[in-house]
Amino acid sequence: MHAQRVIFHVDCDYFFAQVEELRKPALKGKPVVVCVYSGRTADSGAVGTANYPARALGIHSGMPIAFAKKKATADTVFLPVDIPHYSGVSGKIVGVFREFAALVEKTSIDEAFLDVTEETEGSFSVAKELAIKLKAEIKKKTGITVSIGVGPNKLVSKIASGHQKPDGLTIVEPGHVREFLSVLGVEKIPGIGGK
Repeated sequence: MHAQRVIFHVDCDYFFAQVEELRKPALKGKPVVVCVYSGRTADSGAVGTANYPARALGIHSGMPIAFAKKKATADTVFLPVDIPHYSGVSGKIVGVFREFAALVEKTSIDEAFLDVTEETEGSFSVAKELAIKLKAEIKKKTGITVSIGVGPNKLVSKIASGHQKPDGLTIVEPGHVREFLSVLGVEKIPGIGGK
């Protein structure tokens, strides 16, 4: 009999902006908006990541920079994206993942799936302890907080990781999947949106 699958989805919290806060501690507590400038004009391009104080102003990823500036306060900091630096931090985080799981699937610069079925022998209580240790190790080695969703498959773990952010841990055991999903809107399913 096969062990119950245990999948982690690890999502770095407001990654680009969090890396910038670590690099420039004076930013902590201020609204920080990391922008992908297109170069056409001073404000053309889109928001890459906004930290939580910026989100509270209504600024979010994908928003045109010009719109974000209209919502900004005097202390809002706009920074250009620095992918080489973020990639370096991401590489360190992936290094930590590999200490915890043999099977790691990086899906973007700031998120990955870890199949920890073997490491936990299919036990969700063991998985909880492992996830707590993983969060602590990432924080210790990089300063970054992550949110982890634990579930019996990738879809459930991905939805769970967004359930309690930032610095969250949401565990959905196989027997509770239906009850966890049943109260959520259909837009919580990755890939399903307004269109």
